[in-house]
Amino acid sequence: MEGLLLPLLLMLVLAVPLIMGTRKQKKAAAQQQELQNSLAPGDRVMTTSGLYATVADTADESTIDLEIADGVVTTWLRQAIRERIDPMAADEDEDSDEETADESAESVEEPVTATAESASESDSASTPQVAEPLEHKK
Repeated sequence: MEGLLLPLLLMLVLAVPLIMGTRKQKKAAAQQQELQNSLAPGDRVMTTSGLYATVADTADESTIDLEIADGVVTTWLRQAIRERIDPMAADEDEDSDEETADESAESVEEPVTATAESASESDSASTPQVAEPLEHKK
């Protein structure tokens, strides 16, 4: 009995991570399948290649039509859809980016003008130097 205990424990230690890994993969695949089946026209999505688009048509089971710009509709495999983008979160991110950009533009305005003046003074004082052409000996 003692001779079987060690191999049995070794197999158990190796089997548990394998089983847990396959459960995680099955769960992720089921979530992805649920996402692809729940897409409707008007949903904002991101593809696996990072392209943001709006779902235009979901009539086919294997493909989906995405509008990437006004009037530009392309056909993609459903498996290429990586995630649905929440339009409310995207609007909040854009608003916070605009506020940050406005604040940084106000604080940077003075140094930029001073730098531009000093750059124009240094350009007039120095002349560009050009290297002489290399002569090849044959």
